[in-house]
Amino acid sequence: MRVLLGSGGFRTPERVESLAGVMRSFFGDAERLLFIPYALQDHDRYVQTMVERGIHAGYPLDGIHRHADPRRAVAEAPAFFVGGGNTFRLLDSLYQFDLLPLIREHVAAGVPYLGISAGCNVACPTIRTTNDMPIVQPPALEALGLVPFQVNPHYYHGSTFLKQGDAFIEHFGETRDRRLLEFHELNDTPVIGLWEAGVLLCAADRVLLLDTPARIFRKGQEPVDVEQGADRTALLRAPEGVEKEA
Repeated sequence: MRVLLGSGGFRTPERVESLAGVMRSFFGDAERLLFIPYALQDHDRYVQTMVERGIHAGYPLDGIHRHADPRRAVAEAPAFFVGGGNTFRLLDSLYQFDLLPLIREHVAAGVPYLGISAGCNVACPTIRTTNDMPIVQPPALEALGLVPFQVNPHYYHGSTFLKQGDAFIEHFGETRDRRLLEFHELNDTPVIGLWEAGVLLCAADRVLLLDTPARIFRKGQEPVDVEQGADRTALLRAPEGVEKEA
């Protein structure tokens, strides 16, 4: 199983090029990527935007919405790319088209999967650690379960401050750490808080953290910060333990 998970925030040329390099290494000579744009409303515009911003790494993006039979499109896909947006909308569509078991089966058979933001969330056992509003109600919160841990994309630690004039005023809203503590009051699954532009490469029974730090949350334990190593890669083992690679 080969899974690539991105937090999001690929908005600078440096971040886009870094992601593109990882994608080219990950997808290799794939002839096209089956792009699943269900997390946003305007699917055609979504595909166009991804190409314009270079977040296709030069691969043709084949929008699943252009296929009369989405299940056949999944069955014939050489690679998957699931984009970001609203996680509830995305998961609801995957249930509507009965794609979850089919995607899961093909990824288990070796078809590579890239998920960014919402696409990262649905790769987890559930979408319970998404940051999105439930603008639609999927049949369930259970997702693909391609990895044995949850991810909180767009993670940051600390409080939020708003700029008013020349001053920064604390917002006093709940922090991400507080929300993830609440998750572990009722759930046992480990969570990786993934910083913006962070990428997790999951392959060969390893999880490699690329480019950014992350924070690991486990029920009943203090969070553990994992920094990028000298080679800009840190090794995470979830859920058994955390290990750093120099």
